Amino acid sequence: MEKKIALQLPNSDIVYYPNFLDLPLADYYFAIFKKTIAWQQDDIKVFGKVYRQPRLTALYADNGKPYSYSNLSMRPRDFTDDLLQIRQKVETLSHVRFTHCLLNLYRDGQDSNGWHADNEKSLGKNPIIASVSLGQERSFHLKHKTDPSCHHKMILAHGSLLMMQGETQQYWLHQIPKTKKVIGERINLTFRVIK
Repeated sequence: MEKKIALQLPNSDIVYYPNFLDLPLADYYFAIFKKTIAWQQDDIKVFGKVYRQPRLTALYADNGKPYSYSNLSMRPRDFTDDLLQIRQKVETLSHVRFTHCLLNLYRDGQDSNGWHADNEKSLGKNPIIASVSLGQERSFHLKHKTDPSCHHKMILAHGSLLMMQGETQQYWLHQIPKTKKVIGERINLTFRVIK
């Protein structure tokens, strides 16, 4: 049975599985995705200004539908066998059929993901986001949109899975902040359903 930690935060349904993948399997997937994923660095528009996205990304899907966020539209490639293996494991646990996987490669501590919610229209109301972490552990921050006293920090470990569902995206923002520490690379896979 998977070890499971449910975060006790209001207006949310967030569950963390620290040992979702065993160490040899997590090591294998990290190495293979680093080499075989079609990584790209896009420009994003934030508050009218255009920036290089501070990480590399890639999109894979089984239905060909693009995914848009921050005035950026990504066209997916077909799932690889390795991505399908992880997707099946996530689906077995979540009982949800995921259509897309958005991958992020954080090359060092300066690569980051700013405060945001995964609340694009294409994800529908109360989406489920299943995030698998590989490689360097990173700090993950959550803050409530209307109650400044409500916030949470945690470490996302190599081989872990974080599932956010229910009202989480409606009420919470999350980020992977920059760090000045000298750290290694992290890959994360965010499985989602695009209507």
